[in-house]
Formats: sequence, C-alpha cells, structure tokens
Amino acid sequence: MAGLTQFASAPVLSQAAFERDGYVCPVSALSVDETAHYRALYLGFYEKHRARLDRLRAGVRWQINADAHFAFQWVDELTRHPKILDPVEQLLGPNLLAWNTNWFVKMPHDKSFVSWHQDGAYWGLSRMEVVTAWVALGPVTPGNGCMRVVPGSHSHPHMPQRETYADNNVLSRGQEIAVAVNERDAVDLVLRPGEMSLHHLWIVHGSNANDSDIPRIGIAIRYVSTRVQQDSVEKPLAMLVRGRDDYGHFQHAERPASNDGFAGEGRHAEFLKRLQVALPNNQPNPTS
Repeated sequence: MAGLTQFASAPVLSQAAFERDGYVCPVSALSVDETAHYRALYLGFYEKHRARLDRLRAGVRWQINADAHFAFQWVDELTRHPKILDPVEQLLGPNLLAWNTNWFVKMPHDKSFVSWHQDGAYWGLSRMEVVTAWVALGPVTPGNGCMRVVPGSHSHPHMPQRETYADNNVLSRGQEIAVAVNERDAVDLVLRPGEMSLHHLWIVHGSNANDSDIPRIGIAIRYVSTRVQQDSVEKPLAMLVRGRDDYGHFQHAERPASNDGFAGEGRHAEFLKRLQVALPNNQPNPTS
C-alpha cells in the first residue's frame, strides 16, 4: 500500500519518521495484566453509565466519555503511565501536560463512525507540539472500526472543513474535511491489546463502524508540551504529568482523589463546562 509505514513495537521512536508520516503505529504501552486491569475498570465505568450512553446520539456521548482524567483517579493514573509517556516525551520533550482525554468505544455492531477530519481545525492550539496517544484496551482491527489515517496529510494543515451533522457520526457536528480522500491512500492503525498509536495534530484521520462481534475499546490521550498555548477566553485546564511547567499557559487541575461519582455530573460536569468555555467559539468537546 502506497505510503504505508509501520513501526515494530519498540521503546525508541524515529522523530523524523513521525514528522514525515504524521503517525507511529504500533507502540508497546501496557502489559497484559495492566491492559486487563484498565479494561475491567472501563467496562465497570461503561456499565455504570450504560443507560445514559444508550440514550445519547453518537455526537454527544462526549458528555460521558470526555476528560474523565480530571474526575476519576484511575483514568488520571493511566495518563501518567511511564510506557505511554516515554514515547510521547521522545516526540514532544520532557515537559508534558495531559490536556484532553476521550474514550472511543464501539460495541459490537455499533453503527457510529468518525468522518475524515483534522483535529487542529477545532482546538485553538498555537504550536504543533501536540500528540494524541490512542491506547487500545482490546483488539483494534478494520473489522471493529480501527482508526485510519492518511500518511503525510499533516503537512497540509487547515484544509477546508464542513459540518454535516450526519447520523451516527461521533463528532459533535459531523465535522469533515471538504476534500476528497482517496481510500487507497489510507492506512488502518491495527493494534493489539495494550498497544497504542501516536498521531499528529493535523493528520487526516477517521474510522468506520464496528461490523464485528468484538468491541473496540480505546482511549485517546492528548498530550501537549508546556510551550503550547490555547486560544481561549479564560485560562484553560490541563494536568502536568511529567517534568515542569515554566510557561504557565494552562491552569493545573488538582488530581482526582477517588473514582466516586458519575461522568457528566458533579465534579466532572464542572470540568466539562470549564473546558467548553476554553475552546474557540465554545465548540463542543474535542473528539477524534
């Protein structure tokens, strides 16, 4: 396949390759036991919120799935895992903030999908020093709707965007690039449980529906260098997860002390409201 570049799971990454292709996949992250541990925690979280998730259309499930690292101890812990942070540090440097998280889960035969889009069009971040770590807590394949990318497309930022509000689109307004994508150029980011992919702020990416009997369970963790700024009407929130912050562009949120409460309520709801205000034009929560 033209443009396909796959990397064996290894602790040392090629920054030159990341800059050329806009992604690295796969990267080893969690052990078998750790993957099972966090998968069980997520499934408990899912069951706790299942009735509400089932009522929400795909484009507003972020009200449950987004930014749980600000409110739940186990998600915060996952964002600080050294085998996730070490490869990110190789790309961004030693001083890292966890800016956003989002659970991307497609249960068997879930019709939800993600249209081709560029994250950078919506986030209001001023530098390119941003990496999304997409961590798999189960097998991620073309059959269950793995993420797909167009290698090298990050070198064309600010493509025209449009809003479709399409049914079953996970993106809040059905955002998509207003440019045709040659499907033959796309690469499937296949992951085994415990592996992750890393992708660039401006790479064109999306995913198809889950046509299989196997759930696709993963979390996207958006890391930014402390040098990054966000265009915001008030100081945005983030978690300092490694190193030091000599810039102060983000307010450091206090780490959660428990796993109590419900997503979308209480402490979590307060964080979501604050985070929405921080986004340019109060756009709904960043998704991928």
